[in-house]
Parts: sequence; C-alpha cells; structure tokens
Amino acid sequence: MAENAYRELLEVMKSRGGPYAGLDIPEFFALVEELFDPEEAEINNVLPRRPASIDEIAAKTGRSPEEVSGILERMAGKGLCGVSKISDGELYRGLPFMPGIFEFIFIGGGESEREKTAARLIHTYKKAYSEAKGVAQISYPLTRVIPVARTIRAGNTIHTYDQVMTYIDQYDVIGVGACYCRQAAKLRGEELHGMPVGVCMWFGEVAENITGRLGGRQVAKEEAREIVERCEALGLIHMSRNTTDEIDFMCNCDRWHCEVVGQVLKQPRPGLIFNSGFKPAFDAERCSACETCINRCPPEALTMSEANVPVVNTDRCFGCGVCATGCPEGAIAMENKPGFPAPPKTAKELVTALKSIVQ
Repeated sequence: MAENAYRELLEVMKSRGGPYAGLDIPEFFALVEELFDPEEAEINNVLPRRPASIDEIAAKTGRSPEEVSGILERMAGKGLCGVSKISDGELYRGLPFMPGIFEFIFIGGGESEREKTAARLIHTYKKAYSEAKGVAQISYPLTRVIPVARTIRAGNTIHTYDQVMTYIDQYDVIGVGACYCRQAAKLRGEELHGMPVGVCMWFGEVAENITGRLGGRQVAKEEAREIVERCEALGLIHMSRNTTDEIDFMCNCDRWHCEVVGQVLKQPRPGLIFNSGFKPAFDAERCSACETCINRCPPEALTMSEANVPVVNTDRCFGCGVCATGCPEGAIAMENKPGFPAPPKTAKELVTALKSIVQ
C-alpha cells in the first residue's frame, strides 16, 4: 500500500507543475519517502489545488473526517499542504514542490535532523532532475524584481507596484521567515557570504499560516521596513510574483543560493525575463571608478569602460538598484527602461499570459 501511495504521489506532483515537478528517478522517491509518511502521501494524493473542506477530502479517502483532519493538521505543521481560513473552519489544498513545499519546510529556521536530511535530499533531487531535464527555458517572466525605489531618478515614472513599501503599508499581517535557499544551504554547510537568513516576507492570509503553523514570526510594519533597509544595504534583490495587485510574498535574494536568480542566470538573456523595468544611469563627474557597483551587481551586468565609467549590459541587468545603493559617491540612479511592459495585474492574468506564450 505504501509503495502504491508513493507511485501515485509521483503522478500528483507531476500534475502540479512548477520547478522540479515529479520525475521518475530514485532521488524523487528518496525525497518523498522522507517528507511524507504513507498516510500523508495518501492524503496529499487527493488534495485539489483549490482549497477544499475536510469533508470533501475525507470523502475521497474512505477515512472519517476526524481522522483526515488530524493528518491534514500534521501535514500543515510540516509545510506539506496549504491552509485557508474560513468563517466556520479551514480549507486545505495541495502544493507543488516550488513554490510551496520546499519553501514551507524551512520557514521556521530550524536545524533538526529532519530539516538537515530534507535539505540534503532536496538538493540531491534537484541536481538529478536538472541533469535529466537540462536547463529549463523561461518563456515568460513568472517573477519580477522590485527596484529600490529611493534610487530612482526624479522625473521617472514610479508605479505603486515598483515600491516595496506599498505592500508593507497595504497589509495588516506581515510574516517573516527563513529564506528557503539560504537556510537549506546553511544546513548543508555551505558559505552564506554574510547574507541573512530570516528576511523573507509573506503578507495577509499566507502570513497568518506561516506564523501560526510553520515557525515564522509576525512583525510590525516598522520592523518590516527595517528588514527591507538592511537587505538593501547588503545588496539583496527584492523579488516577488510577476503581478501588480496580488502579492503575498517578497523574497530578498542573493546571487549565490537563490533558486530563481540561479535559473534566470542560466538563460541566454537574463535581463529580459527577470527585471524591474529600470536600468542604471551613471554620473561620470561623480563616479570615482571604485568598482563597488561592479562587485555588487548580482548578474554581473557591469563592466568598466575605457573612460573609467561603468557601462551596463541590459541583456543581463535586473534593474534591481543594488549598484546604486552601494555607490559611495551617489553616482548611480535608476531610470525607466523604454517600452518595458507593465506586469499582469493578477495571478489569473499571469497564467493567461503564460499560456498565450506557450501556445
């Protein structure tokens, strides 16, 4: 029975899509047998992507609602399913590996043997998956960069969705937890290059879930702003879903471990599918040619010209503003990229845009 549940789980994780969806290789089964016990695998296999009630889920299993409720709560506490609150209870939904299960496992920043084992097995599975599948070509941006708004030159158009503080001001509940990429790397004993771990943010309902069940912590708006400022000073990239009106998370990404940045940098022209819509402009008179910006640039899009002023490769540039925040002379400001399209407004519009590209 257990073997059948894990075989079925393979097909379920394939159907949920996303990076590293199910693949029939030994590393997949080693991973899921660690993450899910047989009961959890069985329940996972009947969870729909849309939120469903315990009664709906129990009806697909032959188990009582009370028994299913206990298993679901156990899964929710381990980051293996999504939870939504309603007036008379809670709804549960199935999650893909990414974005979803992989991130949720590490939000609490724990260092138990279970978490260390999960970090190692996820890394092994991802490596085997990539070797089998090759580099995935990104046809449409699923994520976007949010620029450091204070570095944008006066006179340029700045939308509300271009400003991190918009989302901090918008939501009453803000949760902070460990960055999956850096926390998993830490558990594997890798160098973090001085970058902080507990700086990823969630908003609204997702924030309630990660703070209530997964070890994240709720923060006030003032602390959230302080975290953002610290991340900017360290040269981290603000990143979220490529939508303007439906943002429920914001990651602060580095160049060494971030899953999204790593996949983007494997693309032929990274700046076309991961960008803020801005680019750096350099004041030659103020520039001291110290090359701080070149060293800070996450996609290595800057080089020094013969005139001792940086030049930017817009095919690589993310428009993040990391170069500008680190410039000791204040010689860099961000300006609008001509013709850059506005992101989709909602997740539904994002899916529609992605399908149109694929077709």
